[in-house]
Amino acid sequence: MHSHNTGYGAPGQGMRGRGHPFRREGGRGGRLFEQGDLRWVILKLVAERPAHGYELIKAIEDRLGGAYAPSPGTIYPTLTLLEELGYVAITETDGPRKLYAVTEAGRAALAEEKQTVDAIFAKMADIEARYGGGPPPQILRAYENLKTALKLRVGRGSLTVAEVARVAELLDEAAKAVENT
Repeated sequence: MHSHNTGYGAPGQGMRGRGHPFRREGGRGGRLFEQGDLRWVILKLVAERPAHGYELIKAIEDRLGGAYAPSPGTIYPTLTLLEELGYVAITETDGPRKLYAVTEAGRAALAEEKQTVDAIFAKMADIEARYGGGPPPQILRAYENLKTALKLRVGRGSLTVAEVARVAELLDEAAKAVENT
């Protein structure tokens, strides 16, 4: 049942500030979640309240004080695994958005693994206490979204002179708006 490798985030994603809670000596990246831990985090959060994948990303980010946000490429495969295990079920869909809720089997698994789950959430609370308090997670998320949008747009191919000017204009407008907020 635990043979899948799903359930851990990419090291360094969403990191900020002077300290890095997931670094080992020698500069090699560590993991916030050990293999399989993220499935317990997601399952517990869904047991507290049915949620969409995006809401789970935000909830995890919030519980870590903005120090880390799992990527959709981590969350959605883990949700699929939990669904295959019978621990969560989709209760409604709105286009591509799916609302996940815990099943009785999921509640039983959480109860059986209570010590593990409690330890994971204690670790998360410790990270929030030590590394939280910086820029709000919403701002960090928006910043990452902007970086991704730029990478995707540039990656699609050459930009015309007009497109380059428009992108630069939009970025300059956003910078001015932020400065004046």
